[in-house]
Amino acid sequence: MKLGIIKEGKIPPDSRVPLVPDQCAAILKQFPIELTVQHSPIRCYKDEEFERAGITLTDDLTDCDVLMGVKEVPVNKLIPGKTYFFFSHTIKKQPYNRRMLQAILEKNIRLIDYEILTDEQGFRLIAFGRFAGMVGAHNALYTYSLRTGAFVLPRMKDCHDYEEAKGLYRKIKFPPIKVVVTGGGRVSGGACEVLGDMGFQRVSPADFLFTHFDYPVFTQLNPEQYAARKDGKLFTPKDFYEHPEEFDSAFSPYAQVADIFINGIFFDQRAPAFFTVEEMRKPEFNIQVIADVTCDIAPKSSVPSTLRASTIADPIFGFDPVSRSETQPFQDGIIDVMSIDNLPNEMPRDASRAFGEQFITKILPELLKPESKVIERATIADKGHLTPHYMYLRDFVEGE
Repeated sequence: MKLGIIKEGKIPPDSRVPLVPDQCAAILKQFPIELTVQHSPIRCYKDEEFERAGITLTDDLTDCDVLMGVKEVPVNKLIPGKTYFFFSHTIKKQPYNRRMLQAILEKNIRLIDYEILTDEQGFRLIAFGRFAGMVGAHNALYTYSLRTGAFVLPRMKDCHDYEEAKGLYRKIKFPPIKVVVTGGGRVSGGACEVLGDMGFQRVSPADFLFTHFDYPVFTQLNPEQYAARKDGKLFTPKDFYEHPEEFDSAFSPYAQVADIFINGIFFDQRAPAFFTVEEMRKPEFNIQVIADVTCDIAPKSSVPSTLRASTIADPIFGFDPVSRSETQPFQDGIIDVMSIDNLPNEMPRDASRAFGEQFITKILPELLKPESKVIERATIADKGHLTPHYMYLRDFVEGE
């Protein structure tokens, strides 16, 4: 088998890579695999670093069997008949990727999506989520610093790696800010990790609501804290995940005491949003900064102010709950929104290394098997057809 690492072609560009140079070298030694890397001027790991690791670089990957990238591949860059690994962002019928999926089927491409590489229990085996949460938390405090002027925090993207960022945190005395984090997975875990490294103290949801603190704190909410059954019966996680439409939001008390909201949930569109625009207009709504790591776009979102994805180059916009529209940030009566949809690209070296470790340990052995349930579950298209797990995308592909 010959693997090729492609040059990222999506705009804006992404500098991450699925395998870093020393990992590529280890694969060549440990597995019956050839490997080559396409030249790229934008990667966080430079061509010279791959060359020093003994990896062949080329512009032409047509002789590779399997092509690996990170973000979606532009239609004109797709090579017919190949197997591709990347985050396709198609399983929710995202309209901006319809043409790409159509082209994948037209070109008889086998598409394996990292996002749906799971074990038998449905847990993801490989992800950048921790790093999305880490950068999301950093950017939440960065946004708050610009809004208030209470401290100075450089961008994560301007740090060489996370160790440099932690050195910055140790020099900052953060005021008594209250941060609420939602979710219980990799994203929220990464956010809580950064808040802890910043010196924020973790407190219980009850203490967060009812205790005054003279130092910075955060709390982490799971569904039992931010949702409640409409019929008043006892909350059970099983009911919530199977029938989220039977629940209302119970987030309002937290919105009345938090300064910053970091959203890290996986949102089921049947579930209630955390709050409405009408609630955001009320004087008791205290949140000034929303870092929406989830980045589902309104109206099909858990946060109604996420009107669009922001960018690393322009990360913050203001939301006016009166006009329901985007405006300039950092104004009275305006809530500042950070909704970058490729957050790990702000710490690409750390994120790429961790991702590569997961791929080598959990995915590469499966790829080398004659048959693999892990690979099968994550294969969206093959030989010009949607696979059985993803036939629900047929109307999406047909443009309906």
